[in-house]
Amino acid sequence: MAANPIYKIIFYNQGQVYEVYARAIYQSDMYGFIEVEEFVFGERTQLVVDPGEEKLKGEFESVKRSYIPMHSVIRIDEVEKEGPGKVSDIKAGDKVTHLPFQSGFSPKPGADS
Repeated sequence: MAANPIYKIIFYNQGQVYEVYARAIYQSDMYGFIEVEEFVFGERTQLVVDPGEEKLKGEFESVKRSYIPMHSVIRIDEVEKEGPGKVSDIKAGDKVTHLPFQSGFSPKPGADS
């Protein structure tokens, strides 16, 4: 195992699949969330700039810690080195199945309160 592990976290967020790299990930004290810290992005010395990764860098630029709902996580891998971060749209026919998610609680009509 590497002294400074790097993790690839793939998760679902607002109709898109995010792939980010980080040095620290653990279960949060907030029930149902994981905490991701120390985001890692590709080197800025590269001659070719990936606009997708630049957008992702901008989104997480001032983020110290991110809380991701466990039900949104698709996969977490420990990897040898970071790769390019990605954001991709989910297309019909993708092999990703999401659990149903209800944003608010509403009791059944006619139920006693």
